[in-house]
Amino acid sequence: MSDLMIDKGKRQLGPSDLKVSPIAYGMWRFAGEGEIEANAKVESALDAGITLFDTADVYGLDSDAPFGAAEELFGHVLKARPALRDQMVIASKGGIIPGTPYDSSAKYLREACEASLKRLQIETIDLYQVHRPDLLTHPAELADTLQSLRKEGKIREYGLSNVTAHQIAALQAHLDHPMATQQPELSALAIEPVTDGILDLCMATNMTPLAWSPLAGGRLMLHASEAPTSQLSDVITMLDKLADKHAASRTAIALAFVLAHPSQPIAIIGSQTPARIADAMSALDVTLSRQDWYAIYEAALGAPLP
Repeated sequence: MSDLMIDKGKRQLGPSDLKVSPIAYGMWRFAGEGEIEANAKVESALDAGITLFDTADVYGLDSDAPFGAAEELFGHVLKARPALRDQMVIASKGGIIPGTPYDSSAKYLREACEASLKRLQIETIDLYQVHRPDLLTHPAELADTLQSLRKEGKIREYGLSNVTAHQIAALQAHLDHPMATQQPELSALAIEPVTDGILDLCMATNMTPLAWSPLAGGRLMLHASEAPTSQLSDVITMLDKLADKHAASRTAIALAFVLAHPSQPIAIIGSQTPARIADAMSALDVTLSRQDWYAIYEAALGAPLP
């Protein structure tokens, strides 16, 4: 039975020339810190080999920080340390308005992108993503906006987040320049992208999946006895079993499950300390067998495969 060895090298973002680490640093918990603490987090991620930094204009609202707080703090770090910019690929997202809730119209998305550039204090966002689908914006309008921003040099590449396979296809039909990425929730607990067409479409059209919440928002770190559902308990139990087998941490096994998929996902972690970042990076040294991978999948599925 063949093993699922994880390629430690950089992964290409779709058909673009952007290449990044297999594990990315997510900045949804980045706001609310001082500049010194923020700089330390960025340095820890870079030192660990992470080169993709994923933020959004709404990041920080969960911690009662103002709209744009995470981007603004990241911008202060980049301004204070200009040399850092060349060491990273910066991704951001727009299109969520608390209370609206979504707007991907040409007017709003352009304003959102330009505001992100100002907060980040950079000239170009490497990867700009529509955060959630706006059901009231025609894909032709969205395609025109994204391509215009790219032609103007405000963004290098673009992608989508939290959409269906049909929504991806609808936008692709109006694009001259292909999308680089799609960002679904994907973990050993959230396995829907494996079968709902998202990862299949990524492989068919050469898009790179960016897996958000690959540790299920920390739920995969609970003790099995604390799990609120039998599904979560079963997944945790299986992860622990495989962690013992591979002499690895539960975190490493959970991330290896995501990274081993043939669509070559990039796992976006939100770890806040050097030790936890290093633990996450150890997933690159884990080689699951096909039996291991399917054992995790079946635990999440709650039933054996036929």
